[in-house]
Amino acid sequence: MRLTERQAARILQLAQEVAGMPVDVRVFGSRLDDRARGGDLDLLIELAEPVTEPALIAARLSAKVSRLIDGRKVDVLLSAPNLMRLPIHEAALREGRKL
Repeated sequence: MRLTERQAARILQLAQEVAGMPVDVRVFGSRLDDRARGGDLDLLIELAEPVTEPALIAARLSAKVSRLIDGRKVDVLLSAPNLMRLPIHEAALREGRKL
């Protein structure tokens, strides 16, 4: 995975702060390929509780993590009991690596 241990720990901390609750964070997509270069960062944020403003959580976390990794694009996918589950969620769960 093309993140340092420090970055991974900080991403998890930021996700918990922005969501306001404990979360699980998975990295999926091109960042899992250690031979690749560049690319965006794809994150799946798993929440145990329903959320009322998922778009706001995703946008805030994306901005904070982007600043952490030198302005690279960050895509945030949320999974919560009250949100629709799409095939991308299943792929991220299957292929992603938990921080």
